[in-house]
Amino acid sequence: MMKNFKITPRQWLIVLHDLVMTVLAIVATFFIRFEDEQLSLRLEGLPNLLPPFVIYAGFVYAAFGLYKAKWRFASLPDLGNIFRASTVLAVSLLVLDYVLLSPRFYGTFYFGKITIALYWVLQMAFLGGPRVAYRYFRYTRVRLQAQTSESAPTLILGRAADAEVLLRAIESGAVKKIWPVGILSPSAADQGQSIRGITVQGYFTQLESVVGDLAARGTRVARVVMTPTALAPESQPETLLMLARRLGLATSRLPALDEGGEALRLAPVAVEDLLLRPSVKIDYRRLENFVKGRSIVVTGGGGSIGSEICERVIDFGAARLLVVENAEPALYAVQEKLATKQTDAKIEGRLADIRDRDRIFRLFSDFKPDIVFHSAALKHVPLLEQDWGEGVKTNVFGSVKVADAAAAAGATAMVMISTDKAIEPVSVLGATKRFAEMYCQALDEEATRQAASGRRTMRLIAVRFGNVLASNGSVVPKFKAQIEAGGPVTVTHPDMVRYFMTIREACDLVVTAASHALAPEKTNVSVYVLNMGQPVKILDLAERIIRLSGLQPGRDIDVVFTGVRPGERLNEILFAREEAGSEIGIAGIVAAKPSHPSIEAMRGWLATLEQALAREERAAIYRVLRDAVPDFRGEVA
Repeated sequence: MMKNFKITPRQWLIVLHDLVMTVLAIVATFFIRFEDEQLSLRLEGLPNLLPPFVIYAGFVYAAFGLYKAKWRFASLPDLGNIFRASTVLAVSLLVLDYVLLSPRFYGTFYFGKITIALYWVLQMAFLGGPRVAYRYFRYTRVRLQAQTSESAPTLILGRAADAEVLLRAIESGAVKKIWPVGILSPSAADQGQSIRGITVQGYFTQLESVVGDLAARGTRVARVVMTPTALAPESQPETLLMLARRLGLATSRLPALDEGGEALRLAPVAVEDLLLRPSVKIDYRRLENFVKGRSIVVTGGGGSIGSEICERVIDFGAARLLVVENAEPALYAVQEKLATKQTDAKIEGRLADIRDRDRIFRLFSDFKPDIVFHSAALKHVPLLEQDWGEGVKTNVFGSVKVADAAAAAGATAMVMISTDKAIEPVSVLGATKRFAEMYCQALDEEATRQAASGRRTMRLIAVRFGNVLASNGSVVPKFKAQIEAGGPVTVTHPDMVRYFMTIREACDLVVTAASHALAPEKTNVSVYVLNMGQPVKILDLAERIIRLSGLQPGRDIDVVFTGVRPGERLNEILFAREEAGSEIGIAGIVAAKPSHPSIEAMRGWLATLEQALAREERAAIYRVLRDAVPDFRGEVA
């Protein structure tokens, strides 16, 4: 332990302080407890006793880590360590007192039980008092700074536990320019209580009256911060948000601690925060253990899903990351974003098209990835109905080349991002994604056979999920842009229904699925489906976004139906008729068991597809897709 005992100059000051306080505690104890001759006798022996005791105390303080605790954040655990260290020293003095009782030494008690008890109390006070005083000094200084003209008087919306998280962040300086003037809580137990000096003023429903009362007393509230409690569906966050906006209050949200972010920071309240059921609880320790120290490749790393996966694997401790992206602006943007992270990971971005076999093989061979997350794809249904050949080139042949390159480079796993549109597909997007899934399934099965013969193999899995809120091409940013332009908001069909997830939840579950596929307990699952909760009616979604913008559908903003587009269906499905879904013991993820042909059959279809592409024969391509994916119901226009 002592080999790694390295402390900073600031920590040396703490050590010096604690040793001086130990000397003062002993001396003060004697002056309080004894007088005249008894005091003189003990002071005479003090030069012999004090130096070794102070050295001993230094080791005790080091053992309890007193020098490690930052005084600015002194807390009950720190005071607990002081209590334990002081108790050890007091007990040591008690033992020493009985040793000195021997006629060969002092012949009587040098301290005495009352003196040792007094020392114990003084030692705790001398060690803990300056720490508490320093924290209070910093606390009052931060509070004074928070009340300056730059800081916005703010109401915090949430239960006591959530509000305390924010108040601590303000006190520590992690959150700035916020001056908390009150708390609103849905809990009856919180009413009238004070949390870190800030009073609970009422319930959520009293927002308007509390703002009015504070204004009458000279405090004009400028902002509300919504904690996870206020964003829960039962708190009716839409009503709170619209009321806050009507009152002219800026709105921010405090992220939940289990979102796995790098730091606690306020963020604007986004519409997507209010649209979904509560997110699945993610086991972040599992993901950190899975990703930490690995070399990761993300194809399509500049896209919505790909860039989020890049961020998450860096957060989870990846040692190396290769971002493969075909679009130069997207690659530059994700690299700039990743550069802001505090990480020791080696991050590299390369321009490459997954359809370029030689380029992908060279990149993977040089990088030698452990895991490949294959996110690159063409994903917009109407565009692929029009340019069907490009969909086949990217989603089928691009995926095949990535899978083959990952295997050739010795990767442990490849994870393909798929879609719920691959289930009983009616579009080129769905059919090409299902074809790519089947190739990965066939390759995974072949790898399993090779593993039985002792050869090193990799896992190939696909993860299906639906629409992602706020991603490129999602309806939410589209609706927002249409509302900002004054409308109308366009919806294809009044009965159109879709599944939605947040980007972060989807990506965290993708990594979780990969961890399940590579778990020590062998599994034959090669297609995973994310639990996306209840489907959302697109018309309802559009109307809610209009209302959240402070407008009324049909009065301020019209909703116009434009008709179902080529390749679309009204309802998405999660499992095909012949697929048997099964639980895998992880919340939010289900295993699908779709049938698939052999790798030889897949390669035969690939050869036919390649020939049809060369001749630009759409009908021939559709025949191959229907042969390979019997559920495909797309028609040649």
